[in-house]
Amino acid sequence: MKIEIDNALKILKNGGIILYPTDTIWGIGCDATNPEAVERIYKLKGRDAGKSMIILLDTDAKLPGYVNEVPDIAYDLIEYAERPLTLIFSGAKNLAGNVIHQDGTIGIRIVKHAFCQQLIQRFKKPIVSTSANISGQPSPTSFSNIDEQIKAGVDYVVNLEQDEPATNRQPSTIMRLEPNGRFAFIRR
Repeated sequence: MKIEIDNALKILKNGGIILYPTDTIWGIGCDATNPEAVERIYKLKGRDAGKSMIILLDTDAKLPGYVNEVPDIAYDLIEYAERPLTLIFSGAKNLAGNVIHQDGTIGIRIVKHAFCQQLIQRFKKPIVSTSANISGQPSPTSFSNIDEQIKAGVDYVVNLEQDEPATNRQPSTIMRLEPNGRFAFIRR
């Protein structure tokens, strides 16, 4: 795994984009603070720029660096979530403008996947995570389901978990979390 982290790190530091396994489905990622890299992902996916993407962090301790106000309940939701959870926060900051939604929100998932955690920890910045598909097509539940156009369009394909079956891979639960602590499910 160390070699794959080293390889992916080089790409991220140089503004490139990677195809990588996550705690949910395979993702396309880049430096979430680099607007040019983020734009490359929008173009590769054919995604509407009005649809924001989520970012991954390795620990909830880093949330205050990217969100103006983190409600206390966020930490409980993250700790007790039974499956991967993306929280949508208001007041995004210190990120590429084109990764933040027009209303100033950002979706953040604290990843519990060894490769992702170590990569983000060493990169010292959040990375973008968006499903590895062309917009409008189904999200691939295994590496073998990823469109060849996506594979060819990234700068590096992480060589881990490519042979794993699609059995339990699914997108994360998404909740919108208001600064006052109120929350609502967007996707269960």
